[in-house]
Amino acid sequence: MRLIREAARLEEALAPLRAAGRLAFVPTMGALHDGHMALIEAARRRADRVVVSIYVNPRQFGPNEDFDRYPRMLDRDRARCAAAGVDLLFAPQTLYPDDGPKVTLTVDPELSGTLCGASRPGHFDGVATVVAILFHLVRPDLALFGEKDWQQLLIIRRMCADLHFPIRIESVPTVREADGLAMSSRNRNLSPAGRRLAAELPRVLYWLQNRAAEEAGDCRAWEAEAADRLTRAGIAVEYLTIRDGASLRRVHRIDQNSRLFAAVRIDGVRLIDNLPLRPAGVERA
Repeated sequence: MRLIREAARLEEALAPLRAAGRLAFVPTMGALHDGHMALIEAARRRADRVVVSIYVNPRQFGPNEDFDRYPRMLDRDRARCAAAGVDLLFAPQTLYPDDGPKVTLTVDPELSGTLCGASRPGHFDGVATVVAILFHLVRPDLALFGEKDWQQLLIIRRMCADLHFPIRIESVPTVREADGLAMSSRNRNLSPAGRRLAAELPRVLYWLQNRAAEEAGDCRAWEAEAADRLTRAGIAVEYLTIRDGASLRRVHRIDQNSRLFAAVRIDGVRLIDNLPLRPAGVERA
């Protein structure tokens, strides 16, 4: 596996990989966990060569967010990538000019101004900008993203469609810990007590998912009850809402496109999760 630290050296390193066949790309911010490894494993199955990037993108962190606390462990990540059969690891120190980017992407607020974007203005503009840069540099045939970051997945798909990137965006289901918590690089910032408490998040989400499958009901009432369960457990709820999985618009009744989204804070660590919902009487696919 080759490690490339500078964008100027990337094209030469990528040439033989492109010549070998289908090229898959997995963009990450590092601190790799089993969720990332699932993306890499899927990439190996779906393509002939695999490129992974590691870049903690400052443009997607807002003021007073955890940019400085975000875990960085390149040596460990490099070893994991090599063991997983990655062909090239791109880990640039920066992707922007010294004076910062003067031309960036702006995501329509209809997609970026809700859910995570409501409390993190500019976040998805930063995500779209850095992913567009990486797509331009790597030029993969396909790129893989996890379903845990569902809103990001929708935005990247729309960006590729709108900007005519000839890249297929494929998703991989959320990978979870034994207690159901969605794997995240930020989980390591939880205290032992906070980590135990975090298991309540998937527990409540699965409770609502099962209830929705068993009986028809009002989405607003279910959202309120689920949020109350988390609050009473000592978890700060940023949002817990049922939306259309394609448009992210609010829904009043659950159908086969509905999805449950949540963001909470524990120990000052922001955790997100989402689950598909199905209406009562519809068998699981």
